[in-house]
Amino acid sequence: MLLDESKFDLQLKLWALRIPSQLCKVASRILNGYLLDKPRVKPITEDPSCETNRYMILSEKIQNPDLSDIPEDKLNELKVLCTIEVVPYLLTLGYSYWSADHVLKQILPAGVEVPSSFETIGHIAHLNITGELLTYKDVIAKVIYDKNYPRIKTIVNKVGSITNEFRVPKFEILVGKDDMVTEVKQYRATFKLDYSLVYWNSRLEHEHMRLVSQFRPGQIICDMFCGIGPFAIPAAQKGCLVYANDLNPDSIHYLKINANINKVDDNIWAYNMDARKFISQLMEVPVHEIAPEPDVPVLKATEECSMQANGQTMPQNEGLTENGASDNAGVSGLGRKKDHKNKRTRGESSSNSKPWEHVDHVIMNLPASAIQFLGTP
Repeated sequence: MLLDESKFDLQLKLWALRIPSQLCKVASRILNGYLLDKPRVKPITEDPSCETNRYMILSEKIQNPDLSDIPEDKLNELKVLCTIEVVPYLLTLGYSYWSADHVLKQILPAGVEVPSSFETIGHIAHLNITGELLTYKDVIAKVIYDKNYPRIKTIVNKVGSITNEFRVPKFEILVGKDDMVTEVKQYRATFKLDYSLVYWNSRLEHEHMRLVSQFRPGQIICDMFCGIGPFAIPAAQKGCLVYANDLNPDSIHYLKINANINKVDDNIWAYNMDARKFISQLMEVPVHEIAPEPDVPVLKATEECSMQANGQTMPQNEGLTENGASDNAGVSGLGRKKDHKNKRTRGESSSNSKPWEHVDHVIMNLPASAIQFLGTP
């Protein structure tokens, strides 16, 4: 379906007063309630025939050029101010004026539900178009794009159901630039991510805040399904030491980037392994014998994550250490900057933590399969 923007033009035949520019403020006060009152339309505009004058556009309820619809006392006060000159004014409200909801209601067939909302991830808008609306997905995307640009630069829609182990859906780009790398800001933190490779749900912001609000500086947090860090990063900002794990190597890649962006890389230890193996090693083995995952190349979400099936301990390559360094150069570009404000506790080092003896909070951000996961011995 093609979008003919000219079909949304609405012409209003109005009246306007030609007023000297310097008198518009006083005249506006006098004519309060009798000037045009429409969202995003200014009632005072330029006079095309004279730079020193302005047009004051009158309300739609003013139908007569003799201004008999305006109280006489108002007109007398205005006549003392200046000579009144009434001119016809044609106002066209075009496609750009109308809201997305208004336009879509005109386009879509009667009885079809108009999409009322979408998830925003940085410059990306994620629509949830299914069923009978799929026929109109392109025109819906264009309208939403037009009405939200430049805040929104890419419109995507999910394709099929989620089948991969990383819970990352497949998307099709309906309109806009092919750029799925974006940034999201939540509660004083910045998160960079590739929306096509990692899981992110902006609607969970309040849940992130609710949970993190329970943490206290100096506590040890174990985040078993950390993603790109929506819990781990703000927890580290509060001065917690976070052991963060995710099976998706792309998530760990962006977790490390976000730790650096938010200057909390000395408070986060990152791991890339199965959650059961991660928690088992963390609880049973001293922390210096558990090797955080080294930097991994960014993989497509559909590719398999290289895992060790023989249960052997992973090579000792430290991830995000207290000082940002790596014994085996496993992490690049991460380091603590001077005068760091997010130290775990005053004068305390993460090397003193013993997660196998004590963890204050364990986070498991799981979907509906959580019960099955917890029930597996």
